[in-house]
Amino acid sequence: MSGLRYVYAVCRPFGAPLQAQLTGVAGAPAKLLHHHGLIAVVSDVPVRDFAEEPLHAHLEDLDWLSATARGHQQVIDALTAVTTPLPLRLATVFRDDSGVRVMIEEREDDFRRTLDRLQGRVEWGVKVYVEPQAEAAESAEPAEPAKPASGRDYLRRRRMQARAQDDTWQRAERFAGRLHSLLSEHADAARLHAPQNSALSRASGQNVLNAAYLVPRSDSEEFVEIVDRTKGQEPGMRVELTGPWAAYSFVDFEAEQAGEHEKAGEHQEAGEREKDSVEGGS
Repeated sequence: MSGLRYVYAVCRPFGAPLQAQLTGVAGAPAKLLHHHGLIAVVSDVPVRDFAEEPLHAHLEDLDWLSATARGHQQVIDALTAVTTPLPLRLATVFRDDSGVRVMIEEREDDFRRTLDRLQGRVEWGVKVYVEPQAEAAESAEPAEPAKPASGRDYLRRRRMQARAQDDTWQRAERFAGRLHSLLSEHADAARLHAPQNSALSRASGQNVLNAAYLVPRSDSEEFVEIVDRTKGQEPGMRVELTGPWAAYSFVDFEAEQAGEHEKAGEHQEAGEREKDSVEGGS
């Protein structure tokens, strides 16, 4: 066997050409496989890396995983510029084109329903962080003697610090809640994700809002302006906007699992959403 078929996304036929010399995972060119009025965007990948056993080993290699995620996202970004793709998970592979066609036939109704729902829409990501200096300022000890006069004084200081930190988080949660409500009113759908671990994302501050919003392309400029107006509204809070992305957060679970009937061959997962790997967890 010369290679396996890596599947990036499923979409409807589109008129605009993909960018010239578009390459994806393992540096392979992306190709369009037409079947039943749908398109699977695929490329060839080597068996030595993407068969079941070596793939499981590679998923423990963060450098390999990051490079694969970048190649995957490069193709998804190119598709998002010309059409509405239904992105599949990282490392979705099949033995050959026949396996991809079977996948399309088995999930054709799911794919069409999801593409109808996503048509003309993109995903925007919004995160809110409590800046490190805000936490430090509100938890700093008051100007008192370096050593507490008694155990009672020490406990009082600790209680004051705890209350200050609680106040910061309550203020952050109120701000994040207001922002999420506002943005949800200007989106067709919204998803709340778990706050990101700062040690993994390498972003400064503590993440208190990690949300995705499904927005019509035609309304995206207004959505971005709304987010921009919120930046700097709340001292010590940082608002970050990313996108536009393919609508990863709004793909039906069943449709996202489309390849699970075949191993190496079978739908393979890499755990994290591809775009977060490319963002560097931002």
